[in-house]
Amino acid sequence: MKMILKRAIGSTALYLPCVLLCLLAGCKTNQPTAAELQPLQGYWEGELLGGEVKCSITIKGTSLHFYSRPDFWYKTTFTLPAGTDPQQLRATIKDTAPNATNDIGKVIVAMFKIEDGRLTLAVNQDPGGPAPKAFPTEPNLPIARYDLKKAQPQKKNEPKKIIL
Repeated sequence: MKMILKRAIGSTALYLPCVLLCLLAGCKTNQPTAAELQPLQGYWEGELLGGEVKCSITIKGTSLHFYSRPDFWYKTTFTLPAGTDPQQLRATIKDTAPNATNDIGKVIVAMFKIEDGRLTLAVNQDPGGPAPKAFPTEPNLPIARYDLKKAQPQKKNEPKKIIL
Protein backbone atom coordinates (compact mmCIF):
# COMPACT_ATOMS: atom_id res chain seq x y z
CA MET A 1 0.00 0.00 0.00
CA LYS A 2 2.85 2.38 0.91
CA MET A 3 4.57 1.69 -2.43
CA ILE A 4 1.36 2.36 -4.40
CA LEU A 5 0.85 5.64 -2.55
CA LYS A 6 4.46 6.71 -3.25
CA ARG A 7 4.01 5.87 -6.93
CA ALA A 8 0.73 7.79 -7.05
CA ILE A 9 2.29 10.84 -5.40
CA GLY A 10 5.31 10.61 -7.71
CA SER A 11 3.19 10.48 -10.87
CA THR A 12 1.00 13.33 -9.60
CA ALA A 13 4.13 15.42 -9.11
CA LEU A 14 5.02 14.81 -12.77
CA TYR A 15 1.55 15.57 -14.14
CA LEU A 16 0.75 18.60 -12.00
CA PRO A 17 3.13 21.00 -13.80
CA CYS A 18 1.73 19.84 -17.16
CA VAL A 19 -1.84 20.38 -16.00
CA LEU A 20 -1.01 23.85 -14.65
CA LEU A 21 0.73 24.86 -17.87
CA CYS A 22 -2.24 23.69 -19.92
CA LEU A 23 -4.63 25.60 -17.67
CA LEU A 24 -2.56 28.75 -17.92
CA ALA A 25 -2.37 28.48 -21.69
CA GLY A 26 -6.14 28.04 -21.93
CA CYS A 27 -6.89 30.89 -19.55
CA LYS A 28 -4.92 33.60 -21.34
CA THR A 29 -7.01 36.59 -22.31
CA ASN A 30 -6.60 38.16 -25.70
CA GLN A 31 -5.26 41.64 -25.17
CA PRO A 32 -6.56 43.86 -27.96
CA THR A 33 -4.06 45.41 -30.34
CA ALA A 34 -3.81 49.17 -30.82
CA ALA A 35 -5.48 48.82 -34.24
CA GLU A 36 -8.45 46.95 -32.72
CA LEU A 37 -8.78 49.50 -29.92
CA GLN A 38 -8.48 52.67 -32.01
CA PRO A 39 -12.10 52.87 -33.29
CA LEU A 40 -13.43 52.52 -29.73
CA GLN A 41 -11.27 55.23 -28.15
CA GLY A 42 -12.84 58.44 -26.92
CA TYR A 43 -15.98 59.77 -25.35
CA TRP A 44 -19.39 58.48 -26.47
CA GLU A 45 -22.86 59.77 -25.54
CA GLY A 46 -26.19 58.10 -26.13
CA GLU A 47 -29.07 56.26 -24.64
CA LEU A 48 -30.64 52.94 -23.91
CA LEU A 49 -32.96 51.74 -26.67
CA GLY A 50 -36.28 53.46 -25.99
CA GLY A 51 -34.65 56.70 -24.84
CA GLU A 52 -35.39 56.26 -21.14
CA VAL A 53 -31.77 56.11 -19.95
CA LYS A 54 -29.11 58.59 -21.06
CA CYS A 55 -25.49 57.52 -20.69
CA SER A 56 -21.90 58.16 -21.63
CA ILE A 57 -18.95 55.86 -22.16
CA THR A 58 -15.32 56.91 -22.01
CA ILE A 59 -12.78 54.47 -23.46
CA LYS A 60 -9.04 54.96 -22.95
CA GLY A 61 -6.84 52.02 -23.87
CA THR A 62 -8.54 48.97 -22.35
CA SER A 63 -10.38 50.99 -19.69
CA LEU A 64 -14.08 51.64 -20.13
CA HIS A 65 -16.09 53.97 -17.88
CA PHE A 66 -19.87 53.75 -18.25
CA TYR A 67 -21.89 56.56 -16.61
CA SER A 68 -25.63 57.09 -16.53
CA ARG A 69 -26.30 58.79 -13.18
CA PRO A 70 -24.62 59.05 -9.75
CA ASP A 71 -26.02 55.67 -8.64
CA PHE A 72 -25.53 53.88 -11.99
CA TRP A 73 -21.92 53.84 -13.23
CA TYR A 74 -19.14 51.31 -13.79
CA LYS A 75 -15.37 51.45 -14.28
CA THR A 76 -14.06 48.40 -16.10
CA THR A 77 -11.15 46.95 -18.00
CA PHE A 78 -11.94 44.96 -21.12
CA THR A 79 -10.68 42.50 -23.66
CA LEU A 80 -11.81 41.87 -27.23
CA PRO A 81 -11.99 38.09 -27.73
CA ALA A 82 -10.59 37.06 -31.11
CA GLY A 83 -12.76 35.38 -33.69
CA THR A 84 -16.17 36.52 -32.46
CA ASP A 85 -18.81 37.56 -34.99
CA PRO A 86 -20.34 39.94 -34.17
CA GLN A 87 -17.42 41.33 -32.23
CA GLN A 88 -17.55 40.88 -28.45
CA LEU A 89 -16.25 42.96 -25.60
CA ARG A 90 -15.72 41.40 -22.17
CA ALA A 91 -15.54 43.96 -19.39
CA THR A 92 -14.48 43.18 -15.83
CA ILE A 93 -16.02 45.55 -13.28
CA LYS A 94 -13.30 47.24 -11.21
CA ASP A 95 -15.37 49.93 -9.48
CA THR A 96 -19.00 51.00 -9.32
CA ALA A 97 -21.56 53.06 -7.44
CA PRO A 98 -21.81 52.25 -3.70
CA ASN A 99 -25.18 50.53 -4.18
CA ALA A 100 -23.69 47.98 -6.62
CA THR A 101 -20.37 46.96 -5.04
CA ASN A 102 -21.42 43.29 -5.23
CA ASP A 103 -20.81 43.62 -8.99
CA ILE A 104 -17.06 44.28 -8.58
CA GLY A 105 -15.13 41.45 -10.23
CA LYS A 106 -18.04 40.33 -12.41
CA VAL A 107 -17.57 40.05 -16.16
CA ILE A 108 -20.07 41.69 -18.48
CA VAL A 109 -20.24 40.28 -22.00
CA ALA A 110 -21.37 42.60 -24.76
CA MET A 111 -21.34 42.64 -28.52
CA PHE A 112 -20.72 45.82 -30.43
CA LYS A 113 -20.49 47.39 -33.82
CA ILE A 114 -19.35 50.77 -35.09
CA GLU A 115 -21.12 52.01 -38.19
CA ASP A 116 -21.39 55.54 -39.57
CA GLY A 117 -19.70 56.99 -36.49
CA ARG A 118 -22.14 55.31 -34.09
CA LEU A 119 -21.32 52.72 -31.44
CA THR A 120 -24.03 50.16 -30.78
CA LEU A 121 -23.67 47.90 -27.75
CA ALA A 122 -25.85 44.94 -26.80
CA VAL A 123 -25.30 43.90 -23.18
CA ASN A 124 -26.69 40.95 -21.27
CA GLN A 125 -28.06 42.57 -18.11
CA ASP A 126 -27.25 39.39 -16.19
CA PRO A 127 -23.49 39.57 -15.49
CA GLY A 128 -23.25 35.76 -15.52
CA GLY A 129 -25.40 35.36 -18.60
CA PRO A 130 -24.36 34.38 -22.12
CA ALA A 131 -23.18 36.80 -24.76
CA PRO A 132 -25.91 38.51 -26.78
CA LYS A 133 -26.57 36.94 -30.18
CA ALA A 134 -28.27 39.94 -31.84
CA PHE A 135 -28.90 43.64 -31.35
CA PRO A 136 -32.40 44.06 -29.86
CA THR A 137 -34.94 46.13 -31.77
CA GLU A 138 -37.32 46.58 -28.83
CA PRO A 139 -36.68 47.87 -25.28
CA ASN A 140 -37.28 45.91 -22.06
CA LEU A 141 -35.57 42.68 -23.06
CA PRO A 142 -32.92 40.86 -21.00
CA ILE A 143 -30.42 42.19 -23.54
CA ALA A 144 -30.00 45.98 -23.28
CA ARG A 145 -29.05 47.97 -26.37
CA TYR A 146 -27.19 51.26 -26.15
CA ASP A 147 -26.84 53.58 -29.15
CA LEU A 148 -24.04 56.13 -28.82
CA LYS A 149 -22.16 58.66 -30.90
CA LYS A 150 -18.79 60.33 -30.39
CA ALA A 151 -18.98 63.65 -28.59
CA GLN A 152 -16.83 66.13 -26.74
CA PRO A 153 -16.89 65.43 -23.01
CA GLN A 154 -18.48 68.16 -20.90
CA LYS A 155 -16.18 69.63 -18.29
CA LYS A 156 -17.57 69.69 -14.77
CA ASN A 157 -19.50 72.86 -13.98
CA GLU A 158 -19.51 73.79 -17.66
CA PRO A 159 -23.00 74.53 -19.00
CA LYS A 160 -24.10 72.58 -22.03
CA LYS A 161 -23.72 74.57 -25.22
CA ILE A 162 -26.95 75.28 -27.00
CA ILE A 163 -26.69 75.66 -30.75
CA LEU A 164 -29.50 77.69 -32.34
